[in-house]
Amino acid sequence: MSIKFYNTLTRKKEEFKPINEKEIRMYSCGPTVYYFAHIGNLRAYLFMDNLRRILKYNGYNLKHVMNITDVGHLVSDADEGEDKMMKAAKRENKNPFEIAQFYMDAFLADIDKLNVDRPEIIARATEHIDVMEEYVKKIIDNGYTYQTEDTVYFDTSKLDKYGVLSNRNIEDQKAGARVEFDENKKNIADFALWIKAPENHIMKWDSFFGKSYPGWHLECSAMGYKYLGDNFDIHTGGVDHIPIHHENEIAQSKGFSGKIPANYWMHVEFLQINGGKMSKSLNNLYTLKDLEEKGYEPLVYRMFNFTSNYRAQINFTFEAMDSAKVALNRLREGYLRHSEGNEYVSDDEIKNYEERFLEAINDDLNMPVAMSVVWDVVKNPKKSQKLKELLLKFDEVLGLDLKNYKKEEKTLPKEILELVNLRNEARANKNWSESDRIRDILIEKGYTVKDSKEGTIVEK
Repeated sequence: MSIKFYNTLTRKKEEFKPINEKEIRMYSCGPTVYYFAHIGNLRAYLFMDNLRRILKYNGYNLKHVMNITDVGHLVSDADEGEDKMMKAAKRENKNPFEIAQFYMDAFLADIDKLNVDRPEIIARATEHIDVMEEYVKKIIDNGYTYQTEDTVYFDTSKLDKYGVLSNRNIEDQKAGARVEFDENKKNIADFALWIKAPENHIMKWDSFFGKSYPGWHLECSAMGYKYLGDNFDIHTGGVDHIPIHHENEIAQSKGFSGKIPANYWMHVEFLQINGGKMSKSLNNLYTLKDLEEKGYEPLVYRMFNFTSNYRAQINFTFEAMDSAKVALNRLREGYLRHSEGNEYVSDDEIKNYEERFLEAINDDLNMPVAMSVVWDVVKNPKKSQKLKELLLKFDEVLGLDLKNYKKEEKTLPKEILELVNLRNEARANKNWSESDRIRDILIEKGYTVKDSKEGTIVEK
């Protein structure tokens, strides 16, 4: 069965045709490791993982690269703001290399908790400075640059077209670099490739341009070329990468090799919080640790993301997380129920489930439809080992680690059980005020109380 992806480059959904049938080569923009990743950031890596798993499910081998930006860049993609790594170093009274190591380790721990399948190659920018320098030299030799006193700029006017992903007019486009806006630029969209470091700049290296450091767009182009060549299959990232970072990657690659580096560009949409944006001022930049402290295991957040297609904004609320928590538990219980039975299910029924699931995931990662097939399997009235094995097969895409799930017997303390029984009696007698009073006592003692069709659910 063919796979269809929405390609930002062509602005349409099209059949995926790999360069090499034996191996898919893919590049994903990784994190800038100056602080903890928030759940909006993590949505991009769940999407990346979902794509990896679907390609593997279809029988492909992968050579997948993800960068770690451990060289600082400005808080904005445009020529403005403070250097992220230097800002973090000042905030925590550490040097930028210590900052990068700490937050890279934290990021990798987070994606492990989310059961994200790590890319085959994780490339740190600081370990590829020499690769970037050689990449820049060739762009210079090819005539796509000019120099100011302290910066080597890419000259976007030398391109046949700048803005192929966003389809924006070059005059409307701002550049992206690690330095403050330079009035010596020839064109507003020109961007920094290589920057001469000020005396007090910690992250700098000896180069053809003296003590310098690379422009932040450069690392993806250079490392993509090193590991995947000048033309590979898929490039992923967030929608915020489209207008500047990915446009500049394409510009650099055309200046280097004359080619657009990837055939398919796939972008994940933003996560909203309670219908609005995430921001520090609203105090809603939740991390995975924040969710865990509120009683949500990381896989609940993974489950929550299956409620929307990656190209649609998804609205995060704690009510939605509660629903995802219930859904994950029901899926696990359904898996265990089928593992206990041996009733007959026909091969045709299994084949029908498989075909529907494959059709959904191959239609531009349509996970909401795929999940509807999963629920049909879970709700099948027959208890069957075949259905259990089918759920395990589907979990190769879902990544919910069903094979390692074992039901935990959670015994509530005697005092809490007595309160729950008293509350149940009050509810049975329709004594709602007494029911509410006991619920408040349970909450004060650190328990959540939820009333469902199955009865009262009380958890620590």
